[in-house]
Amino acid sequence: MSESLVLLEKAKSGCAHLVINRPEVHNAFDDTIIEQLITGLKEAENDPDVRVLALRSNGKNFSAGADLSWMKRIANNSYAENLVDAGRLAELMRCLYHFSKPTICLVQGAAYGGAVGLAACCDIVIAEEVSRFCLSEVKIGLIPAVISPYVVRAIGERQSRRYFLTAEPFNAHEAYRFGLVHEVVSDSSQFDEALEKFSGFLIGNSPQGMHSAKELIFAVSNKEIDETLINDTARRIAEIRVSPEGQEGLGAFLEKRKPNWIQE
Repeated sequence: MSESLVLLEKAKSGCAHLVINRPEVHNAFDDTIIEQLITGLKEAENDPDVRVLALRSNGKNFSAGADLSWMKRIANNSYAENLVDAGRLAELMRCLYHFSKPTICLVQGAAYGGAVGLAACCDIVIAEEVSRFCLSEVKIGLIPAVISPYVVRAIGERQSRRYFLTAEPFNAHEAYRFGLVHEVVSDSSQFDEALEKFSGFLIGNSPQGMHSAKELIFAVSNKEIDETLINDTARRIAEIRVSPEGQEGLGAFLEKRKPNWIQE
């Protein structure tokens, strides 16, 4: 990808790595990086060989959030220009949150501002013990607007009411307690081992099943358990049972063999 600010690295294992590669400024992102991340997500989405996506970055810090020079530039833009600009960051979050395949985020060092949003959009987050998170926008008179739907879902309204307002940092163990982080490792040298563990689980599962499971979560989350929802869940399981992968998975289980999506 151009300028090597974002790298998309594909492995034979089926786990692709989308890497922010701007360590000299702590992987702070601007409009160029946002567009390259969107492009990388779409490329990985459309590649049938990609079964799992790992979002990570090079250097000591995952991301310091928005780049200061970019913020200085957009501060002089009109409302209309700012609306377009914010819309692209919102599109990045939407693409990552609704990515059809499993996503794993690896967080080292600092994850500030919009970087917390990137983590919240991923299915699984692994963080090193010394990593720290901060929703720092109010310190400079802003708000974590476009990332808020994902962060509030990840850490809950109660914690959001504290950390959106105080802009105080919280560590990996607190992030784990809030639900933002799923696993804490002692340091980033253990990322590959943890990633291999999770990707091993995921690559052994039905691609269609995992995609449908993600859609199911979005469909039932925070919804009233009424007749409409119950009927929708019945429809979803009936449809996947008669689908090609559903038939293959059930057949493999009954015949005590590996399904055809597991490659030797």
